[in-house]
Amino acid sequence: MPFRGLALFLVVFAAQRVGELLHSAANARRLVARGAREHGAGHFPLIVLVHALFPVCLTAEVVALGARPGRMWTVWLAVWLAAQVLRYAAVRALGDRWTVRVLVLPGEPLVRRGPYRFLRHPNYLAVVLELVAAPLMFGAWRTAIAISALDLVALRTRIRVEEAALAALPREPSD
Repeated sequence: MPFRGLALFLVVFAAQRVGELLHSAANARRLVARGAREHGAGHFPLIVLVHALFPVCLTAEVVALGARPGRMWTVWLAVWLAAQVLRYAAVRALGDRWTVRVLVLPGEPLVRRGPYRFLRHPNYLAVVLELVAAPLMFGAWRTAIAISALDLVALRTRIRVEEAALAALPREPSD
């Protein structure tokens, strides 16, 4: 049973990430054509590493170490689903400005719609929640700890890079 659930989860995870990468690439091409500049590209391999290691570690912990869902797996599923809602609300709010890289379009104001009305970095909060909740759905607490720690290191750098890049933008809210 846990292997079927894990397989389903991994298919959904892979489909999400592939779709997001394709969406990001299309947005990035349009942004660069409009004059966007990338900031802090040097930290991007760490972001990639986190998201590549996540399914590997999760699978290893379930298959090799025998992690199994606990009684609270439905709570963790609900947290994971909430994270997906928040993440896609952030992607939608950013529209064609959403990418997996830090691309800033000079002269464009900060986005202040959707979850950005309430949170400075809703997409990153969603990823943090997702990387904790998903492993815990399967009882993979080692993966939750290790991947979350690595992700927090990556996000610390990422948020600093993004904040510095956004500091030069006008402060007028966009619609």
